[in-house]
Amino acid sequence: MKVIICGAGQVGYGIAEQLSQEDNDVSVIDTSAALVAAITETLDVKGYVGHGAHPDTLEKAGAEDADMIIAVTLYDEVNIVACEVAHALFSVPTKIARIRAQNYLKPEYADLFNRQNMSIDVTISPEVEVGKMVLRRISFPGATDVVRFAEDQIVMVAIECMEDCPVIATPLHQLSALFPDLMATVVGIFRNGGLTAARSADQLEVGDLAYVICCRDHIRRTLGLFGHEEQEARRIIIAGGGNIGHYVAQMIEEHQPRTRLKIIESNRERAVAISEQLRNTIVLHGSALDQNILMQADIQDTDLMVMLTNSDQINILGAVLSKSLGCKSNLVLINSTSLHQITDSVGIDAQINPRAVTVSRVLQHVRKGRIRSVYAVQKGAAEVIEAEALETSPLVGRPFRDLDLPDGIRIGAIYRGDTVIRPDGDTRIKARDRVVLFATADAVRDVEQLFRVSIQYF
Repeated sequence: MKVIICGAGQVGYGIAEQLSQEDNDVSVIDTSAALVAAITETLDVKGYVGHGAHPDTLEKAGAEDADMIIAVTLYDEVNIVACEVAHALFSVPTKIARIRAQNYLKPEYADLFNRQNMSIDVTISPEVEVGKMVLRRISFPGATDVVRFAEDQIVMVAIECMEDCPVIATPLHQLSALFPDLMATVVGIFRNGGLTAARSADQLEVGDLAYVICCRDHIRRTLGLFGHEEQEARRIIIAGGGNIGHYVAQMIEEHQPRTRLKIIESNRERAVAISEQLRNTIVLHGSALDQNILMQADIQDTDLMVMLTNSDQINILGAVLSKSLGCKSNLVLINSTSLHQITDSVGIDAQINPRAVTVSRVLQHVRKGRIRSVYAVQKGAAEVIEAEALETSPLVGRPFRDLDLPDGIRIGAIYRGDTVIRPDGDTRIKARDRVVLFATADAVRDVEQLFRVSIQYF
């Protein structure tokens, strides 16, 4: 697939990294020569210095035979125009635009980006996607990752196996027998830096990160089975009142009115603006690294510090400082992948990688077959995929015990109508079922084939 990416910043780099690893023909456009040089020196992509919305730049980047354009510059209007030009002059089939300004995304303007009004097939808002991830992590503090599928009825949770984990050294097939009414399946195991698809005979070990696909209503029970009984935070401080912090605060006010929430924002004008828009949130102007400000926010009585500033360094240092002053736990936004490895050693309880969230939203539109949703885990080492089974799929009609699934694939749940099904040996997939599965990177192409529309279908 030939893909043009407009924008070589953190988001564009992350998308280019993933797509180039999969042998796609990737071209990246940015007005910054330094960013273009950096991305072409480290990734197998072509780089072009220029304006992503200008026809001549798009033409140089190969728009005439491109399959997709992904416009993720810092400017919404540039992204919109780039997609319009790619459609009008070069007939690029798929156009994805990053939209950051929340004014564009208000419910009353929902029709703005439909195909009748604009030549944009998909809009992505990394800030909103990351905000939703933050909210899920706040709701389920025992999980290191939480992603929803199938109309939010099926959830993938990543759970760390601690020393007191009750299911350690138990074959996975025995868990199904011991808890027959628990709608949860272990699908992947991250151990000693390697990620594999789980098998029925596998046993979990201390230090493992287990990827579990379960019914939404069984998340807390599943966490409890793994020994995670952490209580949801009721006193929260958010450092950073930007788009993400503001969105999270709005959602907490709306859905968790009993939560006592405070925001620390370093920009005075921004602090005043969000204080006027939020009803029950206390907004403090100052730095999250200022001990006096933290004490003023009652950090010693806080359950959770959520660091959402634009600086990884401030986020990490602020989280560490908060815990040293008595805050019970922290959740940190970290953009740089090089910093992810040090978080455990410095006292970070949980982290969110915004790049992974955005890349996952793009991947579902890159994947072939009836793929409805994709979430990449462990820097793309595997994906959790929701796919729709059609009549021509080799999975349909055969009991699970007779399916010869390729290595690296494990099916976690089936969504049929409005019912979640945990598969066993007798389960048969039906046409139109939505299947949520785990696939290692080298098995993703097999998944596409399993859910691809055969020519005989027509």
